Amino acid sequence: IFGIFLLQFTTGVQWMHQLVTSLVAYAMFLVLPRKTCTFVVPAFVMLYCVLGHLHRQYVNYLGWDLDFTSSQMVITQKLWMLAWNLYDGELLAKGKESRAAKKCSAFALKDMPDIIEYLGYTFSFPCVLSGPAYEFSIYKQACEGTHMYDSNGKPKGEIPSKFWPTLRPFLQGLFCMASFVVVGGYFPLLDPSDPQGSTPLVTSPEFLEKPMLYRFAYMWVGLWAIRQKYIMAWVNSEACNNIWYAGFEGFDATGKAIGWDIANNMGIWEFETAPNIQTLSKEWNKKTSVWLTRYVYIRTNGSLMAVYSMSAFWHGFYPGYYLFFLSVPLMTFCERIGKKKISPYFSKEKWSVYGIVSIITTSICAEYMVSAFVLLALDRTWGLWKSHYFFGHIGCAVFYAVCSMLPTPKPKEKSA
Repeated sequence: IFGIFLLQFTTGVQWMHQLVTSLVAYAMFLVLPRKTCTFVVPAFVMLYCVLGHLHRQYVNYLGWDLDFTSSQMVITQKLWMLAWNLYDGELLAKGKESRAAKKCSAFALKDMPDIIEYLGYTFSFPCVLSGPAYEFSIYKQACEGTHMYDSNGKPKGEIPSKFWPTLRPFLQGLFCMASFVVVGGYFPLLDPSDPQGSTPLVTSPEFLEKPMLYRFAYMWVGLWAIRQKYIMAWVNSEACNNIWYAGFEGFDATGKAIGWDIANNMGIWEFETAPNIQTLSKEWNKKTSVWLTRYVYIRTNGSLMAVYSMSAFWHGFYPGYYLFFLSVPLMTFCERIGKKKISPYFSKEKWSVYGIVSIITTSICAEYMVSAFVLLALDRTWGLWKSHYFFGHIGCAVFYAVCSMLPTPKPKEKSA
């Protein structure tokens, strides 16, 4: 009920899209074989999400108004995961060999949830608007308290206080909200008077007259401010989950508390100081990465093409998204060859000179590439990259070409 109220408050009657999606998928779960559901349900929820993105793009091109597509993206993940969790449960119950099912055995389900449990999961208040999406088994154990108490009602260990795990992300959310409003107001990337129709401020003739270093520094700060609104949504959701111990991971075999990582969707410090693109990707929107890994990557025998395609379709169809996704592999190639040809000569410590150079380089290249995610349109993104002389793409290409000609260091021999 609270989940529906939140959606009604933010997007109006558009929450009916989530209800229709949930009920149609539930009918599929009831009548179709488990294996069939792993194809039909993901196809249905992704198609619904895609049509929502296309409709939004048609009626509100380049707009940033909040509508049902954000919560539709969350429910897409939930129902996709549920389809595989039910199939995994069937395979494990029959003793059939499945490496993917064994890897995700902790989330496998033997029986289909009843309709009340199911809708409680799909409309769970802390996650319904911006995620993170986690498996039904995690939601159920939080409702029943089985991750903290045994069958006799006795605690499995010393239950930690929820005070700081709840207050910390709440305070982070306040800081992020203030940063987005204040810093974003001083460093807008789009024209504040008409962000959809006018030329973006960062590609306007007046702005392009300024030195390139100033323009890039301005863009870097502006992009930092923009991502604060996403972080704010995620940390607020984390606080909402932690306050009722849904974000608590439970206890290990010795009765020691494991941690509070279930609802953590953003490693803020780790992201801002990432020394490579792998760490950067891992710390941003963590649970979406988990979804893509568990339910796309390992289900398609490690197909990166499937992962990138699903991620792109899930985000929408603005050209900027695809320009970004097509550019990221270039950075990944550079990272891999750099680790192979250059890193062995330097310290592996994060805060060494080499580590700091890696952090700065990663930040510069990532901000250059991710600008496409904000500008969205092809002409806007192309104009911005052109104003910076495509240094991100050219720099990566030159770096890769130079490193390809360098000899590969021989591994150090272990002393006897």
